[in-house]
Amino acid sequence: MKALLISAGLLLASPVFAQNVDLGKSQLVFTMKQMGVPVSGSFKKFAAKVSFDPAKADKGSADITIDVNSISLPTADANAEARKKDWFNTAQFAQARFVSSSIKPLGGNRYQVSGKLTLKGITRELSAPFTATGQGKAVSIDGTLPISRLAFKIGEGSWSDTGTVADNVDLRFRLVVANP
Repeated sequence: MKALLISAGLLLASPVFAQNVDLGKSQLVFTMKQMGVPVSGSFKKFAAKVSFDPAKADKGSADITIDVNSISLPTADANAEARKKDWFNTAQFAQARFVSSSIKPLGGNRYQVSGKLTLKGITRELSAPFTATGQGKAVSIDGTLPISRLAFKIGEGSWSDTGTVADNVDLRFRLVVANP
């Protein structure tokens, strides 16, 4: 259900050249509300190709693919439910993908990434602010992408009732990219 994770967050970019994303230090975490109570989850498996130089942000790019089957929620029952047809339908749509179309500087270490997220066979243009912060020989890309789960038909049928599961999902992402 948390489906909203939408990996969109992934949209982030990283620093200088096409760099290596340290998946051990990177994460895609989402929070949604179910019956008014915050519920958090994550996607455990994803791949990212990122090219980003803060001095040439407009030349940057990001291509992030998420293994939707790697969704991790608080219970095994919730994980199983999220994979079903009414939610992510992982039997038919095992991956979500975000491909950036632009990255714009906002001042300081803040940027805005825009691109297309494809989830459950539906593609939508999304945008998210992020920060790029140096961490030794790496750069951490951190941001939050607000997502409408219903725009991607995540939670169909009786699950489309936003009184049970809220439409808004916040996908927080951190991509740690090693400088060459």
